Amino acid sequence: MQHPTRFVIFGILFSIFWSSASVAGKFGLMSAEPLTLFTTRFLSAGVLLLGLSLFQQGRKLPIGKEWYQLSVFGALNTTLYLGIFIIALTQVAAGITTLMLALNPLMISILTSLWLKRKIAPREWASIALGITGVAVATFPLVQSGYASTLGVVLLVVSMLAYSVGAVYYSSIQWTLSRMTINGWQALIGGILLLPFTLTFEGGHTQYDARFFTSLAWLVVPVSILAIQLWLHLLKEDTVKASLWLFLCPIFGLGYASFLLHEPFTKYTIIGALLVIGSLLWGQSKKNIRRTSSLPAE
Repeated sequence: MQHPTRFVIFGILFSIFWSSASVAGKFGLMSAEPLTLFTTRFLSAGVLLLGLSLFQQGRKLPIGKEWYQLSVFGALNTTLYLGIFIIALTQVAAGITTLMLALNPLMISILTSLWLKRKIAPREWASIALGITGVAVATFPLVQSGYASTLGVVLLVVSMLAYSVGAVYYSSIQWTLSRMTINGWQALIGGILLLPFTLTFEGGHTQYDARFFTSLAWLVVPVSILAIQLWLHLLKEDTVKASLWLFLCPIFGLGYASFLLHEPFTKYTIIGALLVIGSLLWGQSKKNIRRTSSLPAE
């Protein structure tokens, strides 16, 4: 049974942590090459999570088809999504990346209806449309000012598609592993898959200074560990409703980018924020809540 209050609290916390990744990544890129920064992040997060999982739960290694499922999820959710995302981040402003998050609820809804045969209610489609409108309004000044390259935008779209496919794939599996174990293995496998590309294409120009390690620590703990643990919980409650929380990420992300990176924060940001909040209140109503699958074992 879903707990609406917990679902809302987890959704807000997820949005706060997840939306900070772009700004933290921008700071990290001032010292590090992109793939080096994120490969180190994935491997570190995977080791930490699996260590915690072993200490708290004493779980054994995955068996049989679980290796395949974790590898597919890690490739989609970590290697492809975040690997492409960090490269795109070198081409666009941090605020622009938040615009693309608006594509995820739409992509996830379409994929869910086709893949999991979950009927999307008209009210949910309307909520998604309102959220996309709000994000578009909020990021309009950034797009108008030319804060992104064509290559950067294309890479972001591809990364969001990988993320959406990964989210629906995760929800389609009846996992017997705990969320912490799943998150740990998918991060570690994703980092291992990305490692050959990092060693091949990057030239070892990373500066391992305080800024690098501060950015890495934030990307590992609040983003890769806390945010993804919350995200996996939300996905198992309801895939489509979980995706609606991605609309709130651009609002937090624009705020972080404005305050920390001095990117534009205008009346469009405020109007867009109000539309996004409205879409969330509408889409998350009790009347509109469905459960798509059972929670993974704790």
